[in-house]
Amino acid sequence: MRQTPTARLETTSMTRTVRPLALLAGLIALTAPLAASAQETREFPSQHGDVLVETLASGLEHPWSVEALPHGGYIVSERAGRLRIIRDGKASAPLAGVPEVAEQGQGGLLDIALAPDFATSRTLYLTLAANGDGGYGTALVRATLSADDTTLTDVKELFRMNKLTRKGQHFGSRIAIAPDGSLFFGIGDRGDRDRAQDMRDHAGSILHVNADGSIPANNPYRNGTEGLAEIWSKGHRNPQGIAFDPKDGTLLTVEHGARGGDEINNPQPGHNYGWPVITYGKDYSGAEIGEGTTKDGFDQPLYYWDPSIAPGALAVYRGAMFPEWDGSLLVAALKYQLLTRLERDDTGAVTAEERLFDGEFGRIRDVVVAPDGALLMVTDEEDGALLRVSKAPTQ
Repeated sequence: MRQTPTARLETTSMTRTVRPLALLAGLIALTAPLAASAQETREFPSQHGDVLVETLASGLEHPWSVEALPHGGYIVSERAGRLRIIRDGKASAPLAGVPEVAEQGQGGLLDIALAPDFATSRTLYLTLAANGDGGYGTALVRATLSADDTTLTDVKELFRMNKLTRKGQHFGSRIAIAPDGSLFFGIGDRGDRDRAQDMRDHAGSILHVNADGSIPANNPYRNGTEGLAEIWSKGHRNPQGIAFDPKDGTLLTVEHGARGGDEINNPQPGHNYGWPVITYGKDYSGAEIGEGTTKDGFDQPLYYWDPSIAPGALAVYRGAMFPEWDGSLLVAALKYQLLTRLERDDTGAVTAEERLFDGEFGRIRDVVVAPDGALLMVTDEEDGALLRVSKAPTQ
């Protein structure tokens, strides 16, 4: 799936609100901080027909990740270090047993991923910013959710990055579970760009470990001689989206550029994606970064944005609700407060971009495809929300 990069395609923005459909009553009294019941459902146009956006819960403090629970409801992380269960428009009290996090800058409690056998094992994985000697760094944790959905038990740290600092940016870090149950996740350069090219540093990498934290046999540096054993690929600025295409198993990531240069990549074992030697972005000052946009030994992105959209998450759509979106990449965006949908051809190349909900809901941090084919999104705000996107009924 390695392609010549595509960027700045003609985009179609479908963001005008057509009409409020419903106003659902009431605030729910909960343990502070409060989360409100569903507020409203709104209808928006898209290229393939209208869509509905329903607020399932609000009053969440900087929610970062959401997963649909197989026994009903949703589990949401709040960056400050809380997990909550959302069910029937109500948010639970914070779950007990969540490991301590370092809420520093962009760091805190980050992604959630449910094990493939979660329905029976109740196993889940978390990424978070952890405290340690010298500062903070990204860690990966495994835990079990209690049968009554109130507590994490059997909490075990599987991985912690090797060099901690007191900088508060570029922790990554989404999780993608491979068909064999192993875990892929990303860590950014932690605000020090040269770390992304240091093979003895976990920063600026896509990492790959087994479900017990051990090293997979197909890792390119598993012997630890040419690089750290957990490293899958290098040269990533701040990957905050990662997903497998359920159809063919392709691994895809999306990462933040600087002023421009956000990238979608298909990370291959042992490959280098260039940051900061090559990039399609500039420094925030306007200065050039690195040596240009291409150089031997560095892979090109599949797609990039200039200017930046500040991507927060990535999903591959293979659901039943929107068959016309089959194969599209869905990217949550913080900067323009939107969801972008990228159409692809049979080779995987991006051919068109549609932008939805521009500025309507705030900073969209996560997007996932629910079992019924609807989309779930969370907004990274002090008064953050859990949203559900579904197909509007035809007249």
